Amino acid sequence: MAKIEIDQDRCKGCGLCTISCPKALIKIGEEINRQGYFYVVWDADGQCTGCALCGEICPDVAIRVWRDRGESKT
Repeated sequence: MAKIEIDQDRCKGCGLCTISCPKALIKIGEEINRQGYFYVVWDADGQCTGCALCGEICPDVAIRVWRDRGESKT
């Protein structure tokens, strides 16, 4: 299983990653970051495949995807 790392302060809550995730593991959270945006959160118990579509589509480069080997995909 892969791990998603979200930089909460860079995220502007645009929601593009929520649409791109084939497993629907990412959603807009309920907390606000320092910039005043609702940032995204992900379901760590979900079955992330490590496809990195969320990281590739993020315009703010706020998402990194780590595969089991510990290598960053994005």
